[in-house]
Amino acid sequence: MSEWGQQISGGLTSGRRTPKALIVLLLLVLVLKLVSSAGRAPWTATAEQLPEPSAMLLNMVGGGDPLPVARVTTLWLQAFDSQPGLSLAYHQLDYQTVVAWLEQILRLDPRSQYPLLLASRIYGEVNDPDRQRLMAALVYRQYLDDPGRRWRWLAHSLTVVRHQLKDLPLALEYAQALTNADPALPIPSWARQMEIFLREDMGEHEAAVVMLGGLLESGVVQDPAEQRFLLQRLEALQTK
Repeated sequence: MSEWGQQISGGLTSGRRTPKALIVLLLLVLVLKLVSSAGRAPWTATAEQLPEPSAMLLNMVGGGDPLPVARVTTLWLQAFDSQPGLSLAYHQLDYQTVVAWLEQILRLDPRSQYPLLLASRIYGEVNDPDRQRLMAALVYRQYLDDPGRRWRWLAHSLTVVRHQLKDLPLALEYAQALTNADPALPIPSWARQMEIFLREDMGEHEAAVVMLGGLLESGVVQDPAEQRFLLQRLEALQTK
């Protein structure tokens, strides 16, 4: 079972049981759907629009425990593109509303990684620059709230912005956020070094040389293989 599946299973079967109000609401929605479809004339598949999230409703349903609500809501959102008789492409979804749902889920469960995985690797990889920018901006905002846990999603969004959108200034903004993060945070050196190599791609060789030289002199890089690699890059940059 995946880590996410274990989290869900644990959240629903451990001491934090699913609130009775949530179970009743889900059963009520199912019954209403069955009743409404039973009296409907020849059925034709029509795409439903993603509704706006309601923080008040989610809090009421949660019964004081937001974690099961966040997990069930995440699964519902992820499955929204599969509707009875239809399979929607992600670009058919209203991404502003998708952003609102992901933000609401993170408010319910700030420690969860799954909403940002969806934003960066699922919704953020649709072949639509405007939608990709929305997802990248969401990941960046959420990274600033918790860099130590969310750096990997910003690093992935940075690569999307750099290689797919070809927006080097925006990629540089994201890279600088990783470089300037608190040194005590568990952000790996390769993520912090993305700014150096991005500046090299942008033709800013002098700035890249200064940053790379400073990194080597700081003693932060301890691995001998990584030190050799960075020294080789520094020599190549100085040649340029």
